[in-house]
Amino acid sequence: MTARQLPLDLAYRPALGRADFMVASSNEAAVAWIDRWPDWPRGRLLIHGPSGSGKSHLAAVWCARSGAAAVPAETLAVGDVPALAAHRALVVEDVERIGDPAALLHLYNLADARAVSILFTAAIAPGSWRGVLADLVSRLKTVMSAEILAPDDALLAAVLAKLFADRRIAVDPDLVDYLLPRMERSFAAVGRIVAALDRAGLAERRRVTVALARTVLGAPTTD
Repeated sequence: MTARQLPLDLAYRPALGRADFMVASSNEAAVAWIDRWPDWPRGRLLIHGPSGSGKSHLAAVWCARSGAAAVPAETLAVGDVPALAAHRALVVEDVERIGDPAALLHLYNLADARAVSILFTAAIAPGSWRGVLADLVSRLKTVMSAEILAPDDALLAAVLAKLFADRRIAVDPDLVDYLLPRMERSFAAVGRIVAALDRAGLAERRRVTVALARTVLGAPTTD
């Protein structure tokens, strides 16, 4: 019996440069707006789309270009606002998870007064947020927004290839062809599958192949 190797939960460094972002019909509007900065209406942009769709990647691209500081909306506090508003540009991520809506409203108003550019990201559009101050929602509804839509097969295949490459896993094209019709149609699912295959490959000291994918996905060996 082959001994299983305990897979260490080591961090990997994703490729987050502009050239590493795959542009497709589902995300081209968001990419175009990132590329248009600083020509944003009132210096504001909201990008919304499902988990794993590339919002954080685009935010990282824009941070590198603009020198923006980044803050998760979940941790934003009123005491942070003066220092944040001293920056030329800001990213506020996952706005639908805001912990203190009053802090974000204060930041929004102070940034307006100081002409600070802000990129907001969210999983859903402002009209679907719950428990957020009406004044804040009304302001963000006026912000130029770009939605990242559900991916097509070509984009899912490209993201699979990228995430395998980020982890330095060499895979054959037939593996991607095998996975596409058997997986949930979301970017989050791509991340989960790649991570699961990476762990299984390390544990069993095997290459990441279709045979390993059958085991991880629980598919019949005759599939």
